[in-house]
Amino acid sequence: MLWLLFFLVTAIRADLCQPDAENAFKVRLSIRTALGDKAYAWDTNEEYLFKAMVAFSMRKVPNRETTEISHVLLCNVTQRVSFWFVVTDPSRNHTLPAVEVQSAIRMNRNRINNAFFLNDQTLEFLRIPSTLAPPTDPSVPIWIIIFGVIFCIVLVATMLLILSGIRQHRRKNKGPSEMEDTEDKCENVITIENGIPCDPLDMKGGHINDAFVTEDERLTPL
Repeated sequence: MLWLLFFLVTAIRADLCQPDAENAFKVRLSIRTALGDKAYAWDTNEEYLFKAMVAFSMRKVPNRETTEISHVLLCNVTQRVSFWFVVTDPSRNHTLPAVEVQSAIRMNRNRINNAFFLNDQTLEFLRIPSTLAPPTDPSVPIWIIIFGVIFCIVLVATMLLILSGIRQHRRKNKGPSEMEDTEDKCENVITIENGIPCDPLDMKGGHINDAFVTEDERLTPL
């Protein structure tokens, strides 16, 4: 009688876990891809660990604190390490809603991945979206980065102002000296008329050109 009851319970539980069944989830693992030569074999011990992690996740959900490892069923396990699983409620002989299982897996996804040394790409829950990785804190505080940028901008602007002032000062100093050189050149120019060199009229010193002085003016003393 006990054997008959055992087979009956086993058959009922087997019917609860079927591919594409209601509230069932497919899992696919890529252990060789993730670990290479350090890959481990998937056996009953690994299956037990998986059930334990799922039961642990379900116990975090309100009103599911009594979930046990035996409530997690696996079926259709393949050598390429893929299988289906459901979480059952033995008191009512049915599977727990997919929404609850999905929420529990998402909240503890990192814990499950770490248990098998995998990540969201190598341990796939096909009907459960991957969780976003927690934001990583930058090694350098943000305020230091902002301060550095502002300091560089101020430093560059100061250097430009200094260089601009130096250039303007040099231009002002060059202006008067260039004007004086031009005037000196104009004063030293000697004109030639009819083949006779003529000294320019010195307007500043009152110099008189001898070429235009008459004989009387030469003899008459000033």
